[in-house]
Amino acid sequence: MPQLAHRPARQSSNTPVVAMIGGGQLARMTHQAAIALGQTLRVLAVDAGDPAAQVSPDVVLGSHTDLDALRRVADGATVVTFDHEHVPPAHLEALVADGITVAPPPSALVHAQDKLVMRRKLAALGAPVPQFEPVESADGAADFARAHGGGAVLKTVRGGYDGRGVVICDTPEQVRAAAAGFLADGVPVLIEQKVAMRRELSALVARSAFGQGAAWPVVQTVQRDGICVETIAPAPDLPTTTAADAQRLGLRLASELGVVGVLAVELFETETGAVLVNELAMRPHNSGHWTMDGAVTGQFEQHLRAVLDYPLGDTAARAEVTVMANVLGAPRTPEMSVDERLHHLFARMPEAKVHLYGKDERPGRKLGHVNMVGRAGEDVESVRERANRAAHWLAAAEWTDGWDPHAGDAADEPRTNRSDAR
Repeated sequence: MPQLAHRPARQSSNTPVVAMIGGGQLARMTHQAAIALGQTLRVLAVDAGDPAAQVSPDVVLGSHTDLDALRRVADGATVVTFDHEHVPPAHLEALVADGITVAPPPSALVHAQDKLVMRRKLAALGAPVPQFEPVESADGAADFARAHGGGAVLKTVRGGYDGRGVVICDTPEQVRAAAAGFLADGVPVLIEQKVAMRRELSALVARSAFGQGAAWPVVQTVQRDGICVETIAPAPDLPTTTAADAQRLGLRLASELGVVGVLAVELFETETGAVLVNELAMRPHNSGHWTMDGAVTGQFEQHLRAVLDYPLGDTAARAEVTVMANVLGAPRTPEMSVDERLHHLFARMPEAKVHLYGKDERPGRKLGHVNMVGRAGEDVESVRERANRAAHWLAAAEWTDGWDPHAGDAADEPRTNRSDAR
């Protein structure tokens, strides 16, 4: 891999340096928050075209699996933190041995890196989790499925994300076949009971090095093909006691595990109204993107505050409802440029808050997201429709409602603070 000489950004000698491992969209948006705090985020990116490397002047090119690259990005940094959790634990322990502050520390991060370690620790802490066990044989996995209603979920112990490494099975025979495939490839997997689920939730919290905690409203996430496509904040019709319990659970886990930074606790709400922990992410998270425009303090600023041990910010929502819709690459890339799509979107929907990641378009890829903050008295479904309409337009250059700016009924569209679409 070609290497560029590291040219640190020019900044005040008393300004803290936060180094983030990974150059994806989370690092890009963390850099935006750093600018507001008078800082420059140093980024370890694989490629100069990575989302964060496009915008940060302080970039080290290298792999997160290369200890030398990790040491170069950590050199002189106040703290090292993460855009993703895929750094080898032994490398992180080496950084700590070098005297480098890593947040969250390796002892905490392992619970987001290894699903079996996570499940065992959560169970030991008394946190509500699905029934689970490591897969030792295909027949044993099939027996587990039969003992838990027939269906089950197989998960790779390490490395899975956005639906990758997860196989949902409906019968013991499907479980046996999937387990046999993983074991034949030498991939460690665990098996979990298939939860009778009403919906998925996320409890996003932050914890500082000092131990201060803060929790945002619990949100509902909508998944498609294992990818979060929408977040509704706060989760509609979630009982107040359930929401408060989920926030307390997130804060307790952050404290018990020693997390420093943002922690996303992904949850299942079962058909009986119980809440079970699905996954943990120890970094800014897709389910928290709504906070950039819908909360007093966004998750990216809060993550910086936490890892630098600043007092944490107010997590209150700015509106009764905010909806985040992901912009996912369309099956066919539109001929219309992104710039032209933005023009049309803002002409029709000036209230849309757009966050694009600087990625090349391809089917299903996360290209950005749209936040739609609800108007006073607006119902949830109306805000959802507007957010998803905007995101689909940016992805496919198609209006979901068939709107034509040149048709006669276009005159009925609200035109406050906007010009005609080209």
